[in-house]
Amino acid sequence: MNTPSQPTNQLTTQPTNHPKDHLLTLYCRMVLIREFELRAINERRAGLIPGFIHSCVGQEATAVGACAALNADDAITSTHRGHGHLIAKGGDPKYMMAELAARSTGYCGGKGGSLHMADFDLGILGANGIVAGGIPMATGAALAFQMRGEDRVALAFFGDGAVNEGAFHEAANLAGLWKLPVIFFCENNLYGEGTPQSKQSPVADLAMRAEGYAFPGVIADGNDVLAVYEATQAAVNRARAGNGPTFIEGKTYRFRGHYEGDPMAYRSKEEMEAWRQRDPIPAFRRRLIADAAASEGELRAIEDEVQAALDEAVQFAAGSPAPDPESALEGVYGETHGGSVF
Repeated sequence: MNTPSQPTNQLTTQPTNHPKDHLLTLYCRMVLIREFELRAINERRAGLIPGFIHSCVGQEATAVGACAALNADDAITSTHRGHGHLIAKGGDPKYMMAELAARSTGYCGGKGGSLHMADFDLGILGANGIVAGGIPMATGAALAFQMRGEDRVALAFFGDGAVNEGAFHEAANLAGLWKLPVIFFCENNLYGEGTPQSKQSPVADLAMRAEGYAFPGVIADGNDVLAVYEATQAAVNRARAGNGPTFIEGKTYRFRGHYEGDPMAYRSKEEMEAWRQRDPIPAFRRRLIADAAASEGELRAIEDEVQAALDEAVQFAAGSPAPDPESALEGVYGETHGGSVF
């Protein structure tokens, strides 16, 4: 059994070091992700959303902290647990909920669903149902940015299990060799599906894998949104300066199963409760109030706005039509897109 532990090399962060509007945006995005996931789970039970959902409840700080350090034209690739990444990068919950509900108004016209959502205009190159599948995609995007002389960065989100895949090692090798502007962001929630990290990898700190490819490996407390933001900001600055990639390991934990309906027999109630005591959202909320960075009323207003936005998203999805069968082959081939996808 994995026991909760404080990450080594943990960054010390203070809300007072950041502008108030930045702090409130971080809080709003984390709350929106949490509540979106919970609403999606309920709507799946109610029949609006078909198929499986792999929620990121508990991992909001990694998505928000990392994406907050990126520019609008920077790119990300995501995973099977990617709703939070899309929201953190600026995704609209209306179009996301419609996509989950397989409606034509969704980001991919209802044909991508939970595992394959994308929006090239937002720099979201796609969620991916293949473990480590997004890592070479982000590396390829970074190569394109470098070849075109663009001041842009690509960031690949992936889980701890992906670090054991060949796709990671091949991409990391070339990224290190060519000093590509890419960030490898590992959301280490301690489990690859139901297999604990201790049974997957001989090392506890996955960030040390970067040493083999001659770029830095950094560990951040993945439940501290400011620690994640500062670690990612440093990696972005390094990439923009032409100094190559960084591996960031955000140590975090998912509060729900690998998928909705997972009995979670592979972990104990004591372990889950210990991690719930480190829930990133109430912890950040307490820090904001304690440091007088925000008032109780301001945070409650944000929470109310999130609920209103999600009510609107569900109504939008429920009222949207299913895709026209004649559109099934649209968007299959690249030439129909009208040019470069990023």
